[in-house]
Amino acid sequence: MEKLSDTLSICVTPDHKFGTDAFLLADFSGARHRDKVVDLGTGCGIIPLIIYKKFFPNIIYGLDIQVKAIQQFKHTVSFCQLENKIIPLEGDLKDVKGMLPFDAFDIVTCNPPYKIANTGILSERDSRQIARHEILCTIFDVCRTASKLLKTGGKLCLCQRPERLADVITAMRENHIEPKRLRMVAKDEKTAPWLFLIEGKKGSKPYMDIEPTLTVMDGEDFTKEMLQIYGNLPPEE
Repeated sequence: MEKLSDTLSICVTPDHKFGTDAFLLADFSGARHRDKVVDLGTGCGIIPLIIYKKFFPNIIYGLDIQVKAIQQFKHTVSFCQLENKIIPLEGDLKDVKGMLPFDAFDIVTCNPPYKIANTGILSERDSRQIARHEILCTIFDVCRTASKLLKTGGKLCLCQRPERLADVITAMRENHIEPKRLRMVAKDEKTAPWLFLIEGKKGSKPYMDIEPTLTVMDGEDFTKEMLQIYGNLPPEE
């Protein structure tokens, strides 16, 4: 078990672990106390755990197709005694009918596979390939399902590599989700962004705020904002 705070720990394994992008996305979601949240492709459940730790929403679901990932997630929820607040679900995000209610969620989050299928260097582990490459789902699948799950005005929050920005905006708009906020993430002020965070609202009118770039490092140290996002506890990557 890896400690997230004095009261929260998470089960991690070489197959299902987490990195900086999970902290960034959870913080970017800005969940409220009354919100119903679902995280698609949740893996070990890190994003629901961080959202709970930071925002204490009404309820959080975490869905993943990988059996071992959900077993880890369930172990974490049981260990932290959060069964009434966080609900792990095993299933395919492309077919959520009967698992999750439609038009019911305030926020959908997803840290999707970054690479298109059959591109880049494939990992030797099946779990890593599924997490990194669009083998079992695409960004269009994610946005299609998010549109079904969200209330009108509900938010879809994603992170993705900058080279996929056009794909993400296209997928959102094809599914009646309008991009509203965009924030690039860079290692430091001298390097190009390696990630972006984007929020879209279901049924909203066109208009998008471009927020200042989030920088992770200031020299050899984390920036003040990054420490706040981590809760002063950076992950071991």
